[in-house]
Amino acid sequence: MPGKVSRQIIRIDEEKCDGCGLCVPACAEGAIQIIDGLARLVSEPYCDGLGACLGECPRGAITMEERLADEFDAEAVKLNTEHPDQLPAVLPRGCPALNISLGDEKAGSQPEPETESESCRVLANWPVQLALVPPGAPFLHNADILLAADCSAFAYAGFHRELLKDCVLLVACPKLDDFQAHLDKLTAIVTRSDPKSITVIKMEVPCCSGLSHLAQRALKNSGKTVPFSEVTLGIKGNIIN
Repeated sequence: MPGKVSRQIIRIDEEKCDGCGLCVPACAEGAIQIIDGLARLVSEPYCDGLGACLGECPRGAITMEERLADEFDAEAVKLNTEHPDQLPAVLPRGCPALNISLGDEKAGSQPEPETESESCRVLANWPVQLALVPPGAPFLHNADILLAADCSAFAYAGFHRELLKDCVLLVACPKLDDFQAHLDKLTAIVTRSDPKSITVIKMEVPCCSGLSHLAQRALKNSGKTVPFSEVTLGIKGNIIN
Protein backbone atom coordinates (compact mmCIF):
# COMPACT_ATOMS: atom_id res chain seq x y z
CA MET A 1 0.00 0.00 0.00
CA PRO A 2 1.56 3.35 -1.04
CA GLY A 3 2.31 5.73 1.81
CA LYS A 4 1.94 9.48 2.21
CA VAL A 5 4.76 11.59 0.79
CA SER A 6 5.24 15.25 0.00
CA ARG A 7 4.88 15.58 -3.77
CA GLN A 8 3.30 17.48 -6.65
CA ILE A 9 -0.35 16.61 -7.22
CA ILE A 10 -3.27 18.32 -8.94
CA ARG A 11 -5.65 20.66 -7.19
CA ILE A 12 -9.11 21.32 -8.66
CA ASP A 13 -10.81 24.60 -7.78
CA GLU A 14 -14.51 23.73 -7.54
CA GLU A 15 -15.47 27.41 -7.70
CA LYS A 16 -13.96 27.68 -11.18
CA CYS A 17 -14.81 24.22 -12.53
CA ASP A 18 -17.94 24.07 -14.73
CA GLY A 19 -17.83 20.31 -15.32
CA CYS A 20 -17.03 20.52 -19.05
CA GLY A 21 -15.02 17.28 -18.83
CA LEU A 22 -12.13 18.28 -21.12
CA CYS A 23 -9.65 17.32 -18.41
CA VAL A 24 -10.88 13.71 -18.23
CA PRO A 25 -9.44 12.39 -21.54
CA ALA A 26 -6.29 14.46 -20.95
CA CYS A 27 -5.48 12.33 -17.90
CA ALA A 28 -4.17 9.05 -19.31
CA GLU A 29 -4.02 7.59 -15.80
CA GLY A 30 -7.74 8.05 -15.17
CA ALA A 31 -7.21 10.17 -12.06
CA ILE A 32 -9.98 12.64 -12.97
CA GLN A 33 -13.67 11.96 -13.43
CA ILE A 34 -16.80 14.13 -13.53
CA ILE A 35 -18.73 13.52 -10.31
CA ASP A 36 -21.71 15.54 -9.12
CA GLY A 37 -21.21 17.82 -12.13
CA LEU A 38 -17.61 18.78 -11.29
CA ALA A 39 -14.15 17.42 -12.06
CA ARG A 40 -12.76 15.42 -9.14
CA LEU A 41 -9.48 13.74 -8.33
CA VAL A 42 -10.84 10.23 -7.79
CA SER A 43 -7.65 8.67 -6.46
CA GLU A 44 -4.37 10.23 -5.36
CA PRO A 45 -2.29 7.17 -6.41
CA TYR A 46 -3.54 7.63 -9.99
CA CYS A 47 -2.10 11.15 -10.31
CA ASP A 48 1.52 11.15 -11.49
CA GLY A 49 1.93 14.87 -10.76
CA LEU A 50 3.18 15.69 -14.27
CA GLY A 51 0.26 18.00 -15.06
CA ALA A 52 -0.75 16.80 -18.53
CA CYS A 53 -4.29 17.95 -17.73
CA LEU A 54 -3.39 21.55 -16.88
CA GLY A 55 -3.65 23.03 -20.35
CA GLU A 56 -7.00 21.38 -21.07
CA CYS A 57 -9.09 23.36 -18.57
CA PRO A 58 -10.59 26.45 -20.24
CA ARG A 59 -11.42 27.98 -16.84
CA GLY A 60 -8.01 27.46 -15.22
CA ALA A 61 -9.54 25.34 -12.46
CA ILE A 62 -6.68 22.82 -12.35
CA THR A 63 -3.31 23.70 -10.82
CA MET A 64 -0.45 21.79 -9.22
CA GLU A 65 0.37 21.96 -5.54
CA GLU A 66 2.90 20.26 -3.31
CA ARG A 67 1.37 18.54 -0.31
CA LEU A 68 1.21 15.26 1.54
CA ALA A 69 -0.49 12.72 -0.72
CA ASP A 70 -0.48 9.02 -1.45
CA GLU A 71 2.43 7.97 -3.63
CA PHE A 72 1.85 7.47 -7.33
CA ASP A 73 0.98 3.79 -7.89
CA ALA A 74 1.78 2.61 -11.43
CA GLU A 75 0.24 -0.82 -10.80
CA ALA A 76 -3.05 0.73 -9.70
CA VAL A 77 -3.02 2.93 -12.81
CA LYS A 78 -2.41 -0.11 -15.01
CA LEU A 79 -5.43 -1.86 -13.50
CA ASN A 80 -7.51 1.30 -13.90
CA THR A 81 -6.64 1.81 -17.56
CA GLU A 82 -6.32 -1.76 -18.83
CA HIS A 83 -9.22 -3.34 -16.96
CA PRO A 84 -12.11 -0.83 -17.00
CA ASP A 85 -14.51 -3.72 -16.43
CA GLN A 86 -13.25 -3.85 -12.84
CA LEU A 87 -14.15 -0.22 -12.15
CA PRO A 88 -17.17 0.55 -9.94
CA ALA A 89 -20.42 0.30 -11.88
CA VAL A 90 -21.89 3.48 -10.37
CA LEU A 91 -20.26 6.80 -9.62
CA PRO A 92 -21.32 8.76 -6.51
CA ARG A 93 -24.81 10.18 -6.82
CA GLY A 94 -25.42 13.66 -8.18
CA CYS A 95 -26.81 14.66 -11.55
CA PRO A 96 -28.48 11.48 -12.88
CA ALA A 97 -26.74 11.94 -16.23
CA LEU A 98 -23.37 11.53 -14.50
CA ASN A 99 -24.16 8.23 -12.78
CA ILE A 100 -22.92 5.23 -14.75
CA SER A 101 -25.51 2.48 -14.92
CA LEU A 102 -26.26 -0.58 -17.00
CA GLY A 103 -29.58 -1.66 -18.45
CA ASP A 104 -31.68 -4.39 -16.83
CA GLU A 105 -30.43 -7.57 -18.50
CA LYS A 106 -33.57 -9.46 -17.50
CA ALA A 107 -35.67 -7.06 -19.51
CA GLY A 108 -33.95 -8.29 -22.67
CA SER A 109 -35.58 -11.68 -22.22
CA GLN A 110 -39.12 -10.31 -22.36
CA PRO A 111 -41.36 -11.31 -25.31
CA GLU A 112 -41.13 -9.26 -28.48
CA PRO A 113 -43.83 -6.55 -28.70
CA GLU A 114 -46.69 -7.12 -31.07
CA THR A 115 -46.81 -3.57 -32.36
CA GLU A 116 -44.15 -1.32 -33.84
CA SER A 117 -45.10 1.46 -31.45
CA GLU A 118 -43.60 -0.46 -28.54
CA SER A 119 -39.84 -0.43 -27.93
CA CYS A 120 -38.48 -3.97 -27.63
CA ARG A 121 -35.04 -3.05 -26.33
CA VAL A 122 -33.90 -1.71 -23.02
CA LEU A 123 -31.16 0.90 -23.21
CA ALA A 124 -27.93 -0.88 -22.30
CA ASN A 125 -26.10 2.05 -20.70
CA TRP A 126 -26.41 5.45 -19.06
CA PRO A 127 -25.29 8.16 -19.68
CA VAL A 128 -25.61 8.17 -23.45
CA GLN A 129 -24.32 11.67 -24.29
CA LEU A 130 -20.72 11.34 -25.50
CA ALA A 131 -19.74 14.44 -23.50
CA LEU A 132 -20.81 12.77 -20.24
CA VAL A 133 -19.49 9.23 -20.69
CA PRO A 134 -16.21 8.55 -18.82
CA PRO A 135 -13.65 6.87 -21.13
CA GLY A 136 -13.21 4.04 -18.63
CA ALA A 137 -16.89 3.28 -18.10
CA PRO A 138 -17.27 -0.51 -17.73
CA PHE A 139 -20.00 -0.79 -20.33
CA LEU A 140 -17.60 0.46 -23.03
CA HIS A 141 -15.10 -2.37 -22.68
CA ASN A 142 -15.10 -4.65 -25.74
CA ALA A 143 -18.47 -3.23 -26.79
CA ASP A 144 -20.17 -2.69 -30.12
CA ILE A 145 -20.51 1.10 -29.98
CA LEU A 146 -23.34 2.89 -31.76
CA LEU A 147 -22.43 6.57 -32.23
CA ALA A 148 -25.73 8.20 -33.15
CA ALA A 149 -26.64 11.72 -34.22
CA ASP A 150 -28.98 13.48 -31.79
CA CYS A 151 -31.83 13.51 -34.31
CA SER A 152 -31.60 9.90 -35.45
CA ALA A 153 -33.79 8.21 -32.84
CA PHE A 154 -36.53 10.76 -33.49
CA ALA A 155 -36.28 10.44 -37.27
CA TYR A 156 -36.41 6.64 -37.47
CA ALA A 157 -39.22 4.77 -35.72
CA GLY A 158 -37.34 1.46 -35.75
CA PHE A 159 -34.25 2.83 -34.00
CA HIS A 160 -34.58 0.71 -30.84
CA ARG A 161 -35.86 -2.39 -32.56
CA GLU A 162 -33.47 -2.51 -35.52
CA LEU A 163 -30.34 -0.55 -34.63
CA LEU A 164 -29.80 -0.54 -30.87
CA LYS A 165 -29.81 -4.27 -30.13
CA ASP A 166 -26.73 -5.43 -28.17
CA CYS A 167 -25.00 -2.07 -28.65
CA VAL A 168 -23.69 0.63 -26.34
CA LEU A 169 -25.18 3.98 -27.34
CA LEU A 170 -23.24 7.25 -27.54
CA VAL A 171 -25.07 10.36 -28.75
CA ALA A 172 -23.57 13.52 -30.24
CA CYS A 173 -24.27 16.32 -32.71
CA PRO A 174 -21.42 17.22 -35.09
CA LYS A 175 -22.92 20.66 -35.81
CA LEU A 176 -23.88 21.94 -32.36
CA ASP A 177 -21.37 20.20 -30.08
CA ASP A 178 -17.65 20.87 -29.50
CA PHE A 179 -15.95 18.77 -32.18
CA GLN A 180 -12.49 18.80 -30.60
CA ALA A 181 -13.81 17.85 -27.16
CA HIS A 182 -15.77 14.98 -28.71
CA LEU A 183 -12.75 13.89 -30.71
CA ASP A 184 -10.58 13.78 -27.60
CA LYS A 185 -13.24 11.88 -25.67
CA LEU A 186 -13.89 9.29 -28.39
CA THR A 187 -10.15 8.80 -28.92
CA ALA A 188 -9.75 8.13 -25.21
CA ILE A 189 -12.67 5.69 -25.28
CA VAL A 190 -11.20 3.70 -28.17
CA THR A 191 -7.74 3.74 -26.60
CA ARG A 192 -8.85 2.59 -23.16
CA SER A 193 -11.85 0.37 -23.86
CA ASP A 194 -10.90 -1.57 -27.01
CA PRO A 195 -14.39 -1.62 -28.58
CA LYS A 196 -15.31 -4.49 -30.90
CA SER A 197 -16.79 -2.13 -33.47
CA ILE A 198 -18.06 1.38 -34.06
CA THR A 199 -21.17 2.10 -36.11
CA VAL A 200 -22.17 5.69 -36.89
CA ILE A 201 -25.87 6.46 -37.29
CA LYS A 202 -26.19 9.77 -39.12
CA MET A 203 -28.82 11.79 -40.93
CA GLU A 204 -28.71 12.48 -44.67
CA VAL A 205 -28.17 16.21 -44.10
CA PRO A 206 -24.64 17.41 -45.06
CA CYS A 207 -23.62 18.60 -41.59
CA CYS A 208 -24.19 15.13 -40.14
CA SER A 209 -21.29 13.70 -42.15
CA GLY A 210 -19.10 15.28 -39.49
CA LEU A 211 -20.07 12.44 -37.15
CA SER A 212 -18.43 9.88 -39.44
CA HIS A 213 -15.41 12.14 -39.76
CA LEU A 214 -15.25 12.36 -35.96
CA ALA A 215 -15.28 8.57 -35.54
CA GLN A 216 -12.71 7.95 -38.25
CA ARG A 217 -10.38 10.60 -36.82
CA ALA A 218 -10.69 9.08 -33.35
CA LEU A 219 -9.85 5.62 -34.69
CA LYS A 220 -6.82 7.01 -36.50
CA ASN A 221 -5.63 8.94 -33.46
CA SER A 222 -5.98 5.90 -31.22
CA GLY A 223 -3.85 3.72 -33.48
CA LYS A 224 -6.33 0.89 -32.99
CA THR A 225 -7.83 -1.25 -35.76
CA VAL A 226 -11.57 -1.35 -35.06
CA PRO A 227 -14.27 -2.32 -37.59
CA PHE A 228 -16.17 0.79 -38.69
CA SER A 229 -19.50 1.14 -40.49
CA GLU A 230 -22.19 3.74 -40.94
CA VAL A 231 -25.94 3.92 -41.47
CA THR A 232 -27.57 6.94 -43.09
CA LEU A 233 -31.15 7.83 -42.21
CA GLY A 234 -33.37 9.94 -44.43
CA ILE A 235 -35.30 12.91 -43.13
CA LYS A 236 -38.51 11.10 -44.17
CA GLY A 237 -37.85 8.30 -41.71
CA ASN A 238 -36.19 5.73 -43.94
CA ILE A 239 -32.79 4.02 -44.08
CA ILE A 240 -30.88 5.24 -47.14
CA ASN A 241 -27.93 2.87 -46.80
